[in-house]
Amino acid sequence: MHRARPVLLVIAHGSRDPRHAATVHALTRRARALRPGLRVETAFLDFNAPRVEQVLSALHGSGVREVVALPLLLTRAFHAKADVPAVLSEATARLPGLTVRVAEVLGPSPLLVSALERRLAEAGLTPADRATTAVVLASAGSSDPEAIAVIAETAREWRHTGWCAVRPAFASAALPRTEDAVRELRAEGHRRVVVAPYVIAPGRLPDRIAAGAEAAGADLVADVLGAAPELALLLLHRYDAAARLPTRLRTQVA
Repeated sequence: MHRARPVLLVIAHGSRDPRHAATVHALTRRARALRPGLRVETAFLDFNAPRVEQVLSALHGSGVREVVALPLLLTRAFHAKADVPAVLSEATARLPGLTVRVAEVLGPSPLLVSALERRLAEAGLTPADRATTAVVLASAGSSDPEAIAVIAETAREWRHTGWCAVRPAFASAALPRTEDAVRELRAEGHRRVVVAPYVIAPGRLPDRIAAGAEAAGADLVADVLGAAPELALLLLHRYDAAARLPTRLRTQVA
């Protein structure tokens, strides 16, 4: 008899914007389609249902005892370091026999860069445009220095693939803002400046990125990463890596 594979629980932050949850569900559906037979569930930390604790309780009630929890986050900022561990610790303490392995956050990864490239191509850029195009890598932002450093390093690495410039920017908590980065690149003499949102789902901060890009006269703004095939594949890569590791969180069985 084969041992059942752990359930993949994708944990998103949640938003009052209904586009957020719709996009998250589209992404998890795509991951499910890529791995038939793998049970993939979706939960939210805030604003949307179902909440993480509700999904874990339901899984436990149906007999599931092994879960891989995957934070749907691009960097290891506050939500990954505090919110997700807290809610999972509470659940494993409350649900006898439940074990939860916590997967790494999504970034950094070459698959995320591939998804960014996809969105820019969909917005109208061609390979021939690369050498004459400056890109603003616009993320939601964070007060966590580690998260900001990862975004900056992603921009530096992406620059080496042929774009004439790649500049990080942030919608909140850090500088520069998207509009400032666009204007700086324009002032440096770059004739074509585009904005690539480094965010997963629509919402308040992605809207702020788009508004800043428009205010500064960016030539185009790509779509959010959303349910890009590369993201769905990355979910499965993170799941596989976590499923092979020793248990990260475990209920104490008397």
